[in-house]
Amino acid sequence: MDKHLLDILCCPVSKTPVRPLQKAELERLNQAISRGEVETVEGVRVGSPLKAGLVTTDMRVVYPVRDDIPVMLPEEGIGTTQLAEGLGPHAGSA
Repeated sequence: MDKHLLDILCCPVSKTPVRPLQKAELERLNQAISRGEVETVEGVRVGSPLKAGLVTTDMRVVYPVRDDIPVMLPEEGIGTTQLAEGLGPHAGSA
């Protein structure tokens, strides 16, 4: 994704900057989606895995990227608190 675009994008609600999801983070999110455990902020179940996403730098909300276009709508956000294993680097390890 274009760095200039990333520099100006932010969460439409909190105004927190965003960054691309790392591969491992995206994999963890998609595993939870495949188990039917993920809903958007609006309460709609996410039925398809994401090919890419942007996460706020505080790791609270993920916004999908569809066809290389960031979907920065508040209702499309995915709250990370619903992910039991989280998105962090040591998520799921014990």
